[in-house]
Amino acid sequence: MDLASLIGMVLGVVMFIIGVMSSTDDPLMGLKTMYNFPSIVITLGGSLSGTLGSNKMEDFIGGLKCIALTFKNDVLDPAATIKNIIDLSNTARKEGLLALEEAANGIEDDFLKKGIMLVVDGTDPELVRGIMETDLTCVEDRHKKRIAVWEKWAELGPAWGMIGTLIGLVLMLQDMQDPGAIGPKMAVALLTTLYGSLIANWLCNPTAAKLKTNNAQEVMMKEITVEGILSIQAGENPRVIEEKLKSFLAPSARETAAEGGGDE
Repeated sequence: MDLASLIGMVLGVVMFIIGVMSSTDDPLMGLKTMYNFPSIVITLGGSLSGTLGSNKMEDFIGGLKCIALTFKNDVLDPAATIKNIIDLSNTARKEGLLALEEAANGIEDDFLKKGIMLVVDGTDPELVRGIMETDLTCVEDRHKKRIAVWEKWAELGPAWGMIGTLIGLVLMLQDMQDPGAIGPKMAVALLTTLYGSLIANWLCNPTAAKLKTNNAQEVMMKEITVEGILSIQAGENPRVIEEKLKSFLAPSARETAAEGGGDE
């Protein structure tokens, strides 16, 4: 589990509760004041309906399900991928490209395995690049559609919060016979704005940001794979391939990447 997302969300709730409870003489009453069911219905229901209307049903449902990915700690190890590619390049250099077919049987990465099999089948290098980059583009497009759901929800949450506040103000102004009730009614009207801000800044924006981070990591892994496979097909020296692929990594991560993988 990715503790960063879990701790971030829990800490956000805790800080909100502490802030509310410490701002009033009666902490429990302060928390109770923050709850208003009609405001929740307007803000949550309205923003969700707008998000649904902005996306296809498949993308909307898929986007909401993606929140589970923010809590998963699926470690993508570029160093391991580079080492696999270097091992494959050593095999191809010593035994020929056809020997990669047997080596591909033990590869768990479907994207890497697909590229190796294209090379084994003697596919033209430009066609190999085209096929794999198309695959990469399609994966990235699917991810962007899921991320767009959370970005749209983050956009509509505060907007529907303001709509709820306007509704509350209209209802308040229609009945101003009791001056003492104006303050409480104004407070209730402002709760929808609060809920909209919480939806955007506590839930939607952090989720979209984490999904973008995960997407960037996966795209980088696939780009490393594409360059590695094309380098193997071109018959480049394993040490040259290693240095080329390590350029994708941060300087601090290059020393551990493909350690010993360039040996012939």
